[in-house]
This record gives sequence, C-alpha cells and structure tokens, in this order.
Amino acid sequence: MSLIYILLTLLIFSVLVLVHEAGHFAVAKINGIMVEEFAIGMGPVVFSKQVGETLYSFRALPIGGFCRMLGEDEDDSDSRAFNNKGVLARIAVVATGPIMNFVFGFIAVFIVMSTSAAVIEPVVGSILENSNAINQGLMEGDRIKKINNQSVHTYQDLSLTMAGEDGSDINVVVERNGNEQSLTITPIPNDSGTGFIIGFSPVIKTGLLAEEVEGYNQSTLSETVYNSFYTLVYYVKSVVVGFVRLFTLNLSPAEVAGPISIVQVVGDTVEVGITYSIWSVVRSLLTLSALLSVNLGVINLFPIPAMDGGRLVFLIIEGLRGKPMDRNREGFIHFLGFVLLMMFMFVVASNDIFRIISGR
Repeated sequence: MSLIYILLTLLIFSVLVLVHEAGHFAVAKINGIMVEEFAIGMGPVVFSKQVGETLYSFRALPIGGFCRMLGEDEDDSDSRAFNNKGVLARIAVVATGPIMNFVFGFIAVFIVMSTSAAVIEPVVGSILENSNAINQGLMEGDRIKKINNQSVHTYQDLSLTMAGEDGSDINVVVERNGNEQSLTITPIPNDSGTGFIIGFSPVIKTGLLAEEVEGYNQSTLSETVYNSFYTLVYYVKSVVVGFVRLFTLNLSPAEVAGPISIVQVVGDTVEVGITYSIWSVVRSLLTLSALLSVNLGVINLFPIPAMDGGRLVFLIIEGLRGKPMDRNREGFIHFLGFVLLMMFMFVVASNDIFRIISGR
C-alpha cells in the first residue's frame, strides 16, 4: 500500500473533517459561543497553537475531529456557554456541520459535472430499432420523469430503477413539449443479457465548462445545477440505504469499507485516472470526496449518541419539554455512544485487514 495513497487519503479525510467542524465553529461564533478547541483528528495532540480563546490542534488519529465548546456537556454559568444559548441557536450549531458536508459534496459534484466531456441526460436521443418502445409511444426528445412511480431526475436514477426490473411491462411517465404523458413499455434485454433496458440512446451533452465538441450541445448553468443537486440526492439515498442495511444486519462484511479499504480505493482511482490525465485523477478524487463527504454528513445525522444526530434528538426533546434533560446524564450517554463508535471503528478496521489478508 503506497505511502502516497495513504497521505492522499489522510488529506481527503482532513479536508472533509475541516469542512464539517468549520460549520460548527462558524455558527458557534455567530451565536456568541466560546470555542475552547478546534481539532482535526482524535487522540494525542501532534501540533497545537493557541489563537485568542481557541486552541487549534492536529491529533494523531485521522478518524474525525471536534469543535469543543464551553459548557457543551455540563452546566456553566458563563453567558457564552453552549448550554446557555437558546435551543434554536444550539440546533443551528449542531446541524451546520453535516450541512457543510452536503454543501462541499454539491460543490465537488458541480465541478465534476461542469468539466465533464459527457453529461448523460435521461432524455431520448434515438430509439433502438429492436426496442418495443418504438411502437409503444416513446419519441425522440422525451424526458423520462418516472418509471413505475419512481422519480427519475438523472440518468443514474434511470439506471438504478431499471436494474430492479424483470422484463415485465413498466409504466413510464415522460415530459413532451411541456406536458407529461404516461406510456406502457415492455423492456428489452441489455447487450450483456444481465438486465433490461427501455431501449433508447440517451442525449449526451458536454459540461458547462468543458471543451465544446461538434455535434453536441453544451449543458447550461441551470442544467448543471439541477444535475449536480440530484446526483447529490442520489448519493444521499445510496448512503442511507447502505446504513439502514448495516444497522438491520442485511449487509455482508465484504460490502463494508473502512479507512484501510478507502486507501485502496484512492490508490485504484489514481492509477486508473493517471492513464488518461492528471485532470482525470482530480475529477475522480473529487467524485470520491463528494461521496465520502455525503457519508460523513449522513452518518452524523443518524440519532446516535455522541454524533450530531444524537445531540439534535436531545435538543428537540428539550424544545418540546421546555426544559433540558439532566446535563450529566446526557453527557454520560454521549460518552457511551463515543465508546461504542470507537468499538465499531475497530471492528470495521479489523474487517479491512482481514479482507486484505484473505485477498478478498
């Protein structure tokens, strides 16, 4: 495992954690909350510098970070303590971390989309001659909006939806000349015989900032924003489904990737991309960073003690009750959550090592 791939992975993780914690930090400062420490990483301090009232530190274990605020888990009489601020202010501080991960993900996807040589749209460019759709009402220029009541915004949505089809007739809602029409179409087998497709070639455009190619239209700003947003939504849905399968024990160990596996993914991404160009490597790493950022944002919103989602649950309960829960009890629950999270990280890392040793 190359040292440069390890360092590159650490850099990606550090940027994502920095974005997340900067969200907490900025909104805490806006609300007049004292931030005692802003840390990237966990464990022993490697480097630190006191600037004003805040200690900025890098820690040895690159598995997270934190923004430690005065009076976060205990009562404190100082007016700048976290728990002395209003519930809405505290909710804003806690929620902004994950939100910033989604913002970063959107920006990364937007850059990739804007510079892509081929942006595939869920729009009919031409209908395949062997497609049943040619006699079932589908026309060139139709935009696929729904398949069996499942919304389609990007070509990824369309591919994911069709992956679950068995060849039975499907209901396809298309947008044609500003109006929606419902069609019943019989899918055909794909070229590999492993699944089914509607049977058309999609419209392909060049990215907003990509070099123009003769014969292809260029994506507009609004189209790029639209495609970037719904690609991000697709990532979020994929991550949520993955975590739900994990928590319900419907995910095999081979499908769970920890930090060590991510180093391998980064290495593979670089090695494939470099055969094309440096810019191809950058775009691939941006795509991977967007997906990892969404992962970080989603898992932090799950109602797990010690995570932002767990803190939001306590804040919402406080808002509904009109008074906070016992601070010491809440702090102890978050501590237990942190211990369980560290145990889970150990299990995931062990699974990574076992996978490497076994060659899976």
